[in-house]
Amino acid sequence: MDSYLWVLVVVLCIAAIYAILIYNNLVRLKHNVSKAWSNIEVLLKQRHDELPKLVETCKQYMGYEKEALEAIIKARSAVSSAQQNSDIKALGAAETQLRIGLGNLFALAEDYPDLKANESFRHLQSRITGIEHDIADRREFYNDSVNLNNVRIEQFPDVIIARNLGFKAFDLLEFTENEKADVDMKILFA
Repeated sequence: MDSYLWVLVVVLCIAAIYAILIYNNLVRLKHNVSKAWSNIEVLLKQRHDELPKLVETCKQYMGYEKEALEAIIKARSAVSSAQQNSDIKALGAAETQLRIGLGNLFALAEDYPDLKANESFRHLQSRITGIEHDIADRREFYNDSVNLNNVRIEQFPDVIIARNLGFKAFDLLEFTENEKADVDMKILFA
């Protein structure tokens, strides 16, 4: 009887160690998602701070293009609101509108040679374009982190610990079909 007790104790110890390992891995995945989101927030803040400078620079040259500038200001506000509310789905839609607005603005800038020659505009355009590329990279890292977390909390035996300890799935940062579609360059330059 004594050997059965030892076997039971060993099995329980192995099960406890395995449960602890699962828990620690789930915690790590959850924090990776948070870290990835924080990286995106840093870039969104940088872009948020740069956009008013770009709009002001453009206003000096593009007096007749108020619609394009207002679209960027409106989209910037929507991105900020979605970010503050941690609404990933709304952020995806607002990001789409902002990227379309920036694309239109940069296309319209082609009609203003003085603006294109302005050192401040060129610097801001380059800076914002760089930030956009960084956001795309970080968005990919965020979605990978979310996917790893979401798959792990649904796999057996992890699902047992995840459900009992309140681990949750996260939303992917997705964009509308407009952003995924090819850009019609004729419309931008019309």
